[in-house]
Amino acid sequence: MKDSIFTKIIKGEIPCHKIYEDDKTFAFLDIYPLMPGHVLVVSKLQIDQVDDLPEADYQAIFKTVQKVAKRVKEVFGTSRAIIQVLGYDVPHAHVHVIPSDASKPFFEAIAAHLQHDRMDAEPDHVALAKIAQQLAF
Repeated sequence: MKDSIFTKIIKGEIPCHKIYEDDKTFAFLDIYPLMPGHVLVVSKLQIDQVDDLPEADYQAIFKTVQKVAKRVKEVFGTSRAIIQVLGYDVPHAHVHVIPSDASKPFFEAIAAHLQHDRMDAEPDHVALAKIAQQLAF
């Protein structure tokens, strides 16, 4: 099986703004965030869908999601962390954790993304590095 972009990130072949790692999971900033502080929590196993992960890896990914969500809320001072499992963009089990105080800005960001591909712009690596430093465990 060909390595996914997430596997390449985990192996260090592609740089990222890492905030957390343990033996089963890896968390880093989305370089095209819907909101500042948008984190991706990925399984170190390259399996397409979250619900296909072995039980221990499934539990590990959501344990990490919980840690990251609490950290995101603490650092950004938000009342919520949106936890989203989509699975369409990269065939590698992952969960989005996005700081938010209200649903309206989040849904506006989704609508804007659907109208304009946010991946057309160059990532702001300086801002991302600063956020990663704040979120890092």
